[in-house]
This record gives sequence, C-alpha cells and structure tokens, in this order.
Amino acid sequence: MPNAVIFDYGVGNLLSLKTALEKAGLTTIIGTAAKDLAKADAIALPGVGSFTAAASKLGAVKETLQAKVNGGTPLLGICLGLQLFFESSEEGPGEGLAFFEGRNVQLPSTVKVPHMGWNTLNIVQANELFDGVAEGTYVYFVHSLYPVPKDKSIIITTTEYGTTFTSAVASRNIYGTQFHPEKSGDMGIRILKNFARTVKR
Repeated sequence: MPNAVIFDYGVGNLLSLKTALEKAGLTTIIGTAAKDLAKADAIALPGVGSFTAAASKLGAVKETLQAKVNGGTPLLGICLGLQLFFESSEEGPGEGLAFFEGRNVQLPSTVKVPHMGWNTLNIVQANELFDGVAEGTYVYFVHSLYPVPKDKSIIITTTEYGTTFTSAVASRNIYGTQFHPEKSGDMGIRILKNFARTVKR
C-alpha cells in the first residue's frame, strides 16, 4: 500500500486527516523532517494555522519538498496547506513555496469571518481529484483567507462567500483545496480516494 506523509508544521490535531487518508487507502504517518518526506509516495500539507509560522517551519524542508514534487510525488494542500503553494499572504510576512504565482487575501469584511461551515463547490473544469463529485456538492470550510492565482487555468472549483473565491486548484501532481475534505463526510473521503489513486504504487 502506498504511504502518505502529513507534514506537521505545528497546526495542532492532525489525526482526523490521518484517519481520512487511511480510509482513502494510504498508509499514513505524520512527519516533521526532510527525511520523512524523502520516503513518501504522497505528501499532504494540512490546514489551519498561521501562514508566517508554517512558512518558517517549511523552510527547513523546502528543497526536499520541491525536489519530491518536481520528481512527480503527488502533493495535497488543505486550507493553509493550499495557501502555502503561493508566494505570499496578507495574513503576515513569510515566503510560501511559490509553486504558483499569486497571493492569499482576506475574505471581504461584508461577511462573517472566519467562513466556517458547509458551502458548495462550483466546478470550473474537470480534474481527477473531483471524479464523481457533482456541481453544487457541499464541503466544509474554516478559513479567513483564500488564494488568488495569477494563472487562472489552475482553478478547478470556486465557491461563493461574499465574493467568488478559488476553492480548489490542480496542476500536474499538485492539488489543493481551501475546504477540508477530512471534515466533509463521504464526499470528502471520495476526494481523498481520488487523490490516493494518483499515487504511484
């Protein structure tokens, strides 16, 4: 069975994501060092936390992570993990992984922030991560910021909350969701199973 490493940059309880990835068919460990990532068949960057603190912690493994991704290892970023794919964030200083050009911006002040709860996906283009996921599917969000990609072709889904924001991206072996699939019930597990299918066995 392929193995996935959830990289722990100090964002608290990762057990729900570990359990969900295991349900999706991946042997999963929580890693804290470059040597953990080096052995991974797939890598997940989890959600919730500070962009600045997470970017700082990722600094120690950035080269290993980039080499793994460039070598074809599937990468899944969830919430903050997705935001770290970009260059910078309005939340605070720090350099993201810069897999994609763009930055993260605050949700508008006209809505209650954080955006917390169930909301729908508007599917912008087909992608294997969303096989079997219908337009208008409800998923679970907890966030105050969202990414604005310079290259709009990587946007897979959008969601409405005070504005139309990017809620999932994909390019080659890099996948990111602003929502939490591990908290999104059966449909979230389906999305994680789709991710697991991209992993080389």
